[in-house]
Order: sequence, then C-alpha cells, then structure tokens
Amino acid sequence: MTMTRRVFYALISFLIVMVALAGPAPAAKLLRMALVPIANPEKLIDGVKPAMRFLEKQIGCKIRYFITLNYSAAVEAMSSGRADISFLPPLPYVLARSQARVEVILGEIYRGKSYYQSKIYVRRDSGIKNLSDLKGKTIAYVDPISSSGFLYPHDIFERAKLLKGGIQYPEGGFFRRVYFAGGDEQAIRSVFGKFVDAAGVSEFSINLLKQDERAALVPLASSARIPSHNVVARKGLDPKLKRRFIDAMMKLNEPENRKYLKYLYGTEGYLRVDHAAYRAVEDMALKYGFIRK
Repeated sequence: MTMTRRVFYALISFLIVMVALAGPAPAAKLLRMALVPIANPEKLIDGVKPAMRFLEKQIGCKIRYFITLNYSAAVEAMSSGRADISFLPPLPYVLARSQARVEVILGEIYRGKSYYQSKIYVRRDSGIKNLSDLKGKTIAYVDPISSSGFLYPHDIFERAKLLKGGIQYPEGGFFRRVYFAGGDEQAIRSVFGKFVDAAGVSEFSINLLKQDERAALVPLASSARIPSHNVVARKGLDPKLKRRFIDAMMKLNEPENRKYLKYLYGTEGYLRVDHAAYRAVEDMALKYGFIRK
C-alpha cells in the first residue's frame, strides 16, 4: 500500500470515528408541507402566510409549503417523500396510508365538531325536489378522491338505490354528465351559476358563496357522518421535528393564537387523533374499490 493510500484510509477512519462520537444528526432545518386546494388556490397560497410564520417561529425551522394541483398530487407528494406534512381530507389520507408510510396526527374541529357531512345541493328555482329528479341531469363533484366531494355524495345515491355497481358513471347512466370541478368553491359555484344541475360537496361549501347568494341553493340530502379533515406526517419524519410541529399546531387552540386558525382552512382548532378515527372512511373506500386489502 502506498503512503497516499495509507493517508487516505487513515483519514476515512478518523472521519468515521468523529461522526460516531458526534452523536445523532441535528434536527432538520426545513419542513416541507403540501396544501390541498379546498378553497381557491390563488387565495390559499397567500392566505396561509401568517399561520406559516407563526408555525416557523414555534417550531424553529423554515417551512416550505406548496399548493398541489389536486388531492391525488398531495398523496403522490407524500408517497414520493417530497412532502413531510400534508393537510388532507379523509379519503386522500386513507389512500396515502395504503400507498405510503404516512400517519395521521391531527384532526380538525369545525363548529365544535370533529365530523361533518356531504350534501347534494340544487338551485331553489330548479324544480328539482328529490334525488330521483336528477336522473338525466348533470352534477359537479370536487375531485375523484374527495371524501365529502365525491365518495360520500356517491354513497347518498347508492343508499337511495339510484346508483349501483361501483363508482363509474358511463354515458347513458343515471346522470347525463359528471364533472369534477377541482375544489369545493368551484363545485358549489357551478350549480349556483347554472352550469350544472346539482353539486355533491361538503356541507360547509355553502359558506364559500356570498351571503346573498346562499339562499339560491337548497340541499336535497345529507350523507353519513365523515370524520374531519386531518394533518398527516410521513413516518420517516424526524421524531423531534414532528413533536415540535404537533406542539405548535396545538398552540393554535390557545385564545391568543386562535387568530391564525382562519388562515388554515377556517378550522376552529385541532385535536390529536390516530387511525381509529378514520376506520369508517377506510371501510367505505374498500366498499367502493378505492383501496384493496
């Protein structure tokens, strides 16, 4: 062995010893966060800034956040490791859990509840009085993997025995046409604007319309209870960083910090949850073929 190689191997050995003595690597200085476009994406990207600044200060690291094109993109970001944290509706969480190593860590509280429902909305002046009147009509949903904006509204029609045989809507089926609007606001506005005859959306979507517009719509039916939207983390996330993030999010529940909640999808607060809270969603996803055992 030449002197150069001896020096090289000695240096490598020294570095290995120094790394071992140094202990664990320092906590990550960046938290990557995927946000789903429940509201208008242009409003969301700027609207969340005050909340993100608060969280950065509490956690002690920079947050790099981005708005995904749709729910599928958020699931893909978690699956590929491009996002550490994501705010997800229940069905996208169940899909992410089946495809990637993610865990649910927080659930939303809205209007004092940790659950909500889907509703089928139509215009009050449409002459549509019940679900069966929608045969041959058009409907807008939010996203193909939305809980309140597709899965649970679909279940409303299944339970009414108006649809059967899975989640596909072939031409000539019950509906004349089905649209996916990309967001709750877009879907509810499409029925308000008479682009479609009905919309299957979260019960809270009506609040995305102006006060004087809401009276133009009426709900025809409500879904089963849906557990609230949640916050998920990839399982490889540094435990200390995850704990700091959870602690920071829980601080949003304190009276002096509640002003920041309006920037995070308008929720009233957060609570710690685990997968048990979302088993009903998982069961429905299995029923309609979104996931397999």
